[in-house]
Amino acid sequence: MAITTFRKNIWEARLLANFHSVSIADVITTKPVDVQGAKIIFNRVGAGSVKDYAGTIAWDEITTTPIEMLMAQKKYFAFSVDDVDKIGLAGELIDATVKEHSDVLAETIDSAVLAKAVAGVKAAHKVGSATTKKTIAKVTEAYDYIVDLGTLLGKAKVPATDRFVVVNNDYLNLLQKDDRFTRNPEVLANGIVANAKINGFTVIVSEEVGAGKVVALHKSAMGYGKAIDNLEAMRLQSAFADGVRGLCVYDSVVLREDAIAVLFYDVTLA
Repeated sequence: MAITTFRKNIWEARLLANFHSVSIADVITTKPVDVQGAKIIFNRVGAGSVKDYAGTIAWDEITTTPIEMLMAQKKYFAFSVDDVDKIGLAGELIDATVKEHSDVLAETIDSAVLAKAVAGVKAAHKVGSATTKKTIAKVTEAYDYIVDLGTLLGKAKVPATDRFVVVNNDYLNLLQKDDRFTRNPEVLANGIVANAKINGFTVIVSEEVGAGKVVALHKSAMGYGKAIDNLEAMRLQSAFADGVRGLCVYDSVVLREDAIAVLFYDVTLA
C-alpha cells in the first residue's frame, strides 16, 4: 500500500511552515509559555512599583498571574489522492496541496482570533459601536480614526512597540488615497503592509477582520495557541485511493482588554 511510506513529519512541517507565512494570528498575538496536551498556559506579569529611598531597601517579589485555557476549537481537513507516495515525493504537488489547506486554515483561525478581540474590547476603547457606527465621509477620516485608536492605547499606557492595526482591503483603499499614507504599499504574504506605519501601528490587511471594523491591538492583548494533531494517511474503503487527514486544535483568549481598541464604521463617500 502506498500509505506505508507516508512521511508525517514532512507533511506537518510544510503545513505549519506555510501556515506561519500567511497567518496574521501568529503575528499579532502572544504565544503560550507552556502547552500541556490540549491546555495552554499564559503568564501575566504583575504591576511593578518604585519607592522613595531612605537608606534601606524593601524587596518586592515578582508575581505572575497564570491564565489557563483548553484549546476548544477544532478544525479538520481530509482529502484523497490516487497515491500518497506520488504526492509526497513530488515537491510541486505536496506544496500546492499543503498551501491550499493551510491558507484556508489560516483564514479560519485569523477570523476567530479577531472576532474574540472585538468581543473582548472594553467599552471605553470602542470608537463607535456595532449599532452606532462612525461615518467616513471623507478619505482623510480613515487615517484620522486610526490615529484616534492609537491615542486610546497610548492613554492606557500600552507599549508603543508591537502595535498592530488590522484593516480590510476596502479600508486600505481609502488609506492609499491619503497623502499621509505610504504610496504604492507592498503587502506581504502575511498581510503586513511593508514600510507603512500610522501613529506607531504596523498596518495589516486581512479580509478576516470583516466589514465595518478596524481592530487595533498590542501583541500582549491576545493569547493564542494551536497544534496539528492526528495527521495521518489511510487506505480508503470507498475509493481506489489513499486519504490524508489532519486535525488542528486551537484557541485564543483576551489577556489585556485595555490593549485593544476597535473602530466601527460606515463609508458614505460622495
